[in-house]
Amino acid sequence: MESFDYVIVGAGAAGSVLAGRLSEDAGTSVCVLEAGGPDRHPYISIPAGFVKTLYGDRFVWGFESEPSAALGGRSLALPQGKVVGGSSSINGLVYNRGQVADFDSWAQMGNRGWGFEDLLPYFKRSERRIGPGDDGVRGRDGALPITDIDWINPLSEAFIEAAVAMGIPRNPDYNSGRQFGTGYFQRYIHQGKRVSAAKAFLHPALKRPGVKLVTRARVTGLELDGRRVTGVRYRDAGGGEHVVGARREVISSAGAVNSPRLLQLSGIGEPSHLDAIGVPVRHALAGVGENLRDHYSVRLCARARNVRTINEYARWPRLGLEVAKWLAGKPSVLALCPTIGFVHAKSHPGVEDSDLRILFTPGSYEEGKVYVLEGAPGMTCGAAQPRPESSGHVSIRSADPAEAPIVQPNYLAAEADQRITLAGVRFVRALFHSPQLAPFFDHETLPGPEVESDDELLDYARRRGNTGFHLVGTCRMGPADDARSVVDDELRVRGLEGLRVIDASIMPMLPSANTFAATLAIAEKGADLIRGRRASGGD
Repeated sequence: MESFDYVIVGAGAAGSVLAGRLSEDAGTSVCVLEAGGPDRHPYISIPAGFVKTLYGDRFVWGFESEPSAALGGRSLALPQGKVVGGSSSINGLVYNRGQVADFDSWAQMGNRGWGFEDLLPYFKRSERRIGPGDDGVRGRDGALPITDIDWINPLSEAFIEAAVAMGIPRNPDYNSGRQFGTGYFQRYIHQGKRVSAAKAFLHPALKRPGVKLVTRARVTGLELDGRRVTGVRYRDAGGGEHVVGARREVISSAGAVNSPRLLQLSGIGEPSHLDAIGVPVRHALAGVGENLRDHYSVRLCARARNVRTINEYARWPRLGLEVAKWLAGKPSVLALCPTIGFVHAKSHPGVEDSDLRILFTPGSYEEGKVYVLEGAPGMTCGAAQPRPESSGHVSIRSADPAEAPIVQPNYLAAEADQRITLAGVRFVRALFHSPQLAPFFDHETLPGPEVESDDELLDYARRRGNTGFHLVGTCRMGPADDARSVVDDELRVRGLEGLRVIDASIMPMLPSANTFAATLAIAEKGADLIRGRRASGGD
């Protein structure tokens, strides 16, 4: 049996950072197990190529939610990255930390050292901000380049101007900790190409002698010796069974679905659930798989006029010119993230922080299809409740590692989520009908002007909304008196030795942002916890 100091399950955002940081120590050996394949395909490097990665099973886990009662029994496709780089190799490329209050609330729940000021050095450590920003809160020397959008469209400018006219100030750097405002998203695209977590952190680490990456390694369980986790079992692409030992620790960085799945398959979880499906209980831990949260986004679309949108630029013959621009290193639609503009606003003047998340794209998609552009010019605005109160669970169906787990986010179950989502839809309608967008707005196509009352709009939200692809929370971090937390504030699995979970699943609550940046910070801090270090100066 081959053994390493550390075995990391998952080569996504967290696993890539951990492999990079832990292997900095001379003589330390690290093995990273990834269920997917290499990240060499051009669809991964070309930002616009992400639309090709979301279908099939080559690059993604094809998870599907259970029917949600509040969605009228609808199920949603929940693709998650299954490739080196994880979801950072196939996602929408937006870099968004979240608000100060997001992380301060984690600390207020009893998680020592997890407030915004505690995490700020780790946010700074991973990033190389290319562009304006306060060096007190932004990193300049990290491995991940964060750039501004360089493709400016009149429609996007009009969207931002409309928000400003509605009292929303321009925010030159929403990653400073204060999100309230409007502007353009920052992204991890550099010189026209995606810079995934694997490219920034894992691939450089693989040049060190003690680091090994095993791809197409389907992890099937953990090896336990009493209360100590000693290794990982996995199945290779040909069906061969292997065990890799961990002299110090095993770290699950498999994400909000696969981390609880791995624990449950190993007999770690709620005893009544494990007993019912025939999995021998090795360690009772009631909270495994609970607290699943995700953003739920509702899109409104309109037909555009007097302007070219992404719909036209992405079709031949204009697409040929965009390809030529991209090859020449010039601004091109091939190097765009799918969401360009944002408004972080308040649903009510009395709200302290922004609780509306509005996303804008100068393009439109076919109804019922994920990121398939329409033939006619259009614009899309999405509305979401950034801190959803609805929560669900992940649970395995059987002892078979190949069987898909139950994934139930319970979208829109909470009344607050319904109310704030409705406020967001009304806000989008106001933007569509603003004087600033009037020269470009032809008519609303979804849901259409005939859908007007609150009940009708909420019904549309139930029927047409979709995942934000931001699954978190299923191995929740909590203090010692929280009986249903899975890890402590050092990310150690409760009651076991030699096992940590370090990924988005440890988030107690969903930040009001895309989850990639926060996951990087979690991994940076997790690496310091493992190494017995403290952050200082953002280094």
